[in-house]
Amino acid sequence: MDNLKEYAIRGGFAKLIGQGTGLFIRVGSLAVLARLLNPSDFGIVAMVTVVTSFFDILSSAGLSWAMIQSATITDQQRTKLFWISIAFGAVFGLICVAAAPVLATFYHEPRLLAVTPAFAANFLLSAAGAQHSALLERQLRYVTVTGIEFTAQLVNAAVSILLALAGYGYWALVLAMIAQSFSLTLAYWMATGWVPGWPQRNVPIAPLIKFGATVTLNNFLVFLAYNAEKILIGRFWGASALGVYGRAYQLINIPTASINAALAGVALSSLSRLQDDPQRQRRYFLKGYFLLMSLTVPLTLFCALFGDDIILVVLGPKWVEAAPVFRLLTPTVLIFGIINPLAPLLLSSGLQRRSLHLAMVIMPIVVCAVALGIPYGPTGVAFAFSAAMALWLVPHVIWCLHGTAVSPSDLVVAARKPFLASLLAAGPAFAAHHLLLGLEWPIIRLALSGAALAAVYFGVLLSLLGEWKAYLELLGGFRKLTYSTPLAATSIVRLEADRRPQERLGIRSST
Repeated sequence: MDNLKEYAIRGGFAKLIGQGTGLFIRVGSLAVLARLLNPSDFGIVAMVTVVTSFFDILSSAGLSWAMIQSATITDQQRTKLFWISIAFGAVFGLICVAAAPVLATFYHEPRLLAVTPAFAANFLLSAAGAQHSALLERQLRYVTVTGIEFTAQLVNAAVSILLALAGYGYWALVLAMIAQSFSLTLAYWMATGWVPGWPQRNVPIAPLIKFGATVTLNNFLVFLAYNAEKILIGRFWGASALGVYGRAYQLINIPTASINAALAGVALSSLSRLQDDPQRQRRYFLKGYFLLMSLTVPLTLFCALFGDDIILVVLGPKWVEAAPVFRLLTPTVLIFGIINPLAPLLLSSGLQRRSLHLAMVIMPIVVCAVALGIPYGPTGVAFAFSAAMALWLVPHVIWCLHGTAVSPSDLVVAARKPFLASLLAAGPAFAAHHLLLGLEWPIIRLALSGAALAAVYFGVLLSLLGEWKAYLELLGGFRKLTYSTPLAATSIVRLEADRRPQERLGIRSST
């Protein structure tokens, strides 16, 4: 516990670096694929994935989160969770195959008869690696996890681009997803070295199952709220419109989702170890929240200001219809950045039922808003989505933080300087962009405008607002850990050979 701060900082840095490089891979591959494939190709895959992702949430049963959050867990409990995951993966793989004719009829798209069953393999592959991935997160082996995720993203990009060049169309996207799942699971097994045995009876896992079930229902409702519009657009506007909306949504969401993905696992693992120390938990959370806001807010502002050029540079001229959708979704993504970090705080504090209740309110609000926007096409849906999220922001934050160690005013204090610095940087950046409109190459215009935004933003944040000390503290914690322990030791469990790593991490061996 004494080194938790340093390991959290190192883990955060490792994941941020990994997600940052992964962001370039995802954006780069998206840019290439957008020029090799048509909007309808992306739409076909989105029609399936938006439905199979529901199955994926149910098949995982929240067991990975349960393993990470639990204060202690035995080898036998872990083994039993593994086989339960396999069983769920097999069942939902079969459901995926059976759902093919239903989806083909619902979307009026016969190509889904062949595409949908192909995704069944992903359920078993994901289930086979879920507990191994959770074990790495539990052991705080963030450098290892980052390397595995980065490699899997490279596999996805390489397979999808090569197959697209070979003329496989939407099958390039389908097969790339399967290849990514396979590479992830294989790497997780190799990294942990854990080979599950056969499950034994009378192993108590009821609390883990209960926690996982609550998290699963929560994730299901949230996913339904945030993806219902894709189902409706595909049903009423077709594959091409869904392809346009889906690429705009993916592109605007990549930066925020990458940052959240980098810090969520670190936050849950670290905050869970501070359940009995609320004030220390509060300090850890607010420092992480400030870091997240200082990255999320300017990136979202950059997307809002220069959406047209971003679409031209990344997707190309044939995707200009995505530009207004991209810009209208900016408020939604910013709100995601504000509220999503609260989930690890709730889960680590044992408030998973409150998270579920929040999801039960969010889902009907967003679905009703999307239903009102669907007659106006993708732009109408994007506007309705952002309006609903804006109205829900304040009640969500107040409800989330009620009774926790963190107050709404704490959140405002942590976020106010990144917001102020971003607003002060917006004017000079927009002026620079206006002066550069005569440039023929949008990529140069975008790079120079973005550089102006970054220079003013970090100048204001670090100098005028005095936040250079916070960044120096984070850097100091990272350097302290790096120089005090061998870099090759990629996790706590390898730092002290004379101590049982399972005991330090709260994992009790049953053998």
